[in-house]
Amino acid sequence: MSAVDEQLPEGRYGRSADERADRKLRIVGAVLGALFLAMLGWFGWHYVVDNKISAEMIKFDVVSDSEVQVHLEVRKDEGVEGVCTLRSRSEDGAEVARKDVVVDEPGGRVDRIYSLRTTARATSAELLGCTPR
Repeated sequence: MSAVDEQLPEGRYGRSADERADRKLRIVGAVLGALFLAMLGWFGWHYVVDNKISAEMIKFDVVSDSEVQVHLEVRKDEGVEGVCTLRSRSEDGAEVARKDVVVDEPGGRVDRIYSLRTTARATSAELLGCTPR
């Protein structure tokens, strides 16, 4: 008898090298995907939890051609100091005042009126944002 090349039945004796490589790639992809989602969740949680100061402008009052009073309510973690930036604009939209106010009261809620000196008559005031110090 002559030697005949016999082929083994497909799938009968384990996985082929390509199937093993595909499986490894799927496992690596799943692990990397899970790590990416965990990292994304950690950054999101860190952003929400570490936001230690926030504020809301309750109202503003144009006192004169050179002064605006801004009523702020600041919420923060106790003991945290922060800086809030206020801005005032004239009727034509030009900025007539900008002030960084320090919020260093020890309580968790600060309700205060801040005065801004303006270079012209203001028609609006706004809170640009607050950051912890």
